[in-house]
Amino acid sequence: MSLVRYQNFIHGTYLANTTNEVFDVRNPATDEVIYQVEVADERIQQAAIESAKKGVAQWSAMTGVERSRVLLKAVALLRERNDELARIEVLDTGKPWQEASVVDVVTGADSIEFFAGLAATIEGNQQDLGGDFYYTRREPLGICAGIGAWNYPLQIACWKSAPALACGNVMIFKPSEETPLGALKLAEIFIEAGVPAGVFNVVQGAAEVGQWLTQHPDIEKVSFTGEVGTGKKVMAAAAASNLKDVTMELGGKSPLIIFDDSDVEEAVSGAMLANFYTQGEVCTNGTRVFVQRGIYASFMDQLKARTEANIVLGDPMDPETNMGALISKKHQELVLGYIQSGKQQGATLVTGGDAVSPTSAPNGYFVAPTIFTDCNDEMTIVKEEIFGPVMSVLVFDDEEEVIRRANDTHLGLAAGVFTQDIRRAHRVIHQINAGICWINAYGASPAEMPVGGYKQSGIGRENGIETLKHYTQIKAVYVGMNKLESPF
Repeated sequence: MSLVRYQNFIHGTYLANTTNEVFDVRNPATDEVIYQVEVADERIQQAAIESAKKGVAQWSAMTGVERSRVLLKAVALLRERNDELARIEVLDTGKPWQEASVVDVVTGADSIEFFAGLAATIEGNQQDLGGDFYYTRREPLGICAGIGAWNYPLQIACWKSAPALACGNVMIFKPSEETPLGALKLAEIFIEAGVPAGVFNVVQGAAEVGQWLTQHPDIEKVSFTGEVGTGKKVMAAAAASNLKDVTMELGGKSPLIIFDDSDVEEAVSGAMLANFYTQGEVCTNGTRVFVQRGIYASFMDQLKARTEANIVLGDPMDPETNMGALISKKHQELVLGYIQSGKQQGATLVTGGDAVSPTSAPNGYFVAPTIFTDCNDEMTIVKEEIFGPVMSVLVFDDEEEVIRRANDTHLGLAAGVFTQDIRRAHRVIHQINAGICWINAYGASPAEMPVGGYKQSGIGRENGIETLKHYTQIKAVYVGMNKLESPF
């Protein structure tokens, strides 16, 4: 049986490339090729730019209310097709159905809905200058590029396109070549909702297509989600081309701090959520779990017992499965390599540590949920982002110590604190160098809340009102109301 072959989505329809070059997409839970996608060749790239120029002329001329009305239709279609789109996410990413069906599509739709509501509120200001006055306008940037990651493909496409489109920009979006289908379905939905052709184009391919986006002089901004090294290359290329604006959400090695007055059961829930959700393939994961010595023993007893009893690996489409497959064989081997380094450097393996072949999905790229203790701050598993289900538990004695150790990283994406002392909770969080923080919670990221990192974890923000600043530029207009005086 021949495989389904998807093309690039340009100016409201699918467009074939001229090179006939394609790439395969595998289901991580089965190791089977499930479809093919055409690479965006030179013809596709040029068509995407010309389409975007036409799209931005039409879309930016519409009022905020008009754009809002169209985007809200897209929201309704996303919610209506939640299960169809969630199934695509499961097959592409390997994550469990019970996650994708209630998070991935829902949070993407939430973001578009949030920014659709803000589209009509984008405004400047005015100030009197003693007769003369000036006013400011917030105007769209123009053509924006979005480059997505593979862990939340549809959500990321929504998070990037929502503020861009609400502000009157257009977007050329490149999804990860490992999870390319969700963005195409979003493009179809935008067109069906009434978004003009050219406002959201999708180009497919690997790094070379992303490089083209970051270097093209007609693109005014690039929003990238991925790892730090690639982010630095994106930023350099954006600067070298035409000083593009950049928004980057990069990696993390986030601390989760659990004080000895915490509700232990709730703290264990937080630690498991912060390490094993989406197989640990979440950039904000709290993989450095600092536990105060007074509750360390009881915390570890509950953590080990619940991890071994309550996590179910298997066919991600099975509603009972709550942990799926890693994205690829290569990534599975990378994660297993980190686990091996933990063992070699003296950490104690409490549970997990191996590849797994569940009966319901024996050929998938599974890794057992893994917990290490007896860790120190210099171990590779404690210092480097693993992006898999690997938790490092560290012990601390006092507040000053744990703040210092938590901040001892070049990354600063996220952090969490569990304590029943509300003053301590805020005092500690305010001293942690991270952009996304939780108190007695972990991972929640509503559309209203800005997302982004400190240090090398990123630039700019996604979601929240703050993001409007990253997709508009300010024009200041001075109005002379008095007779002009001149020395000439």
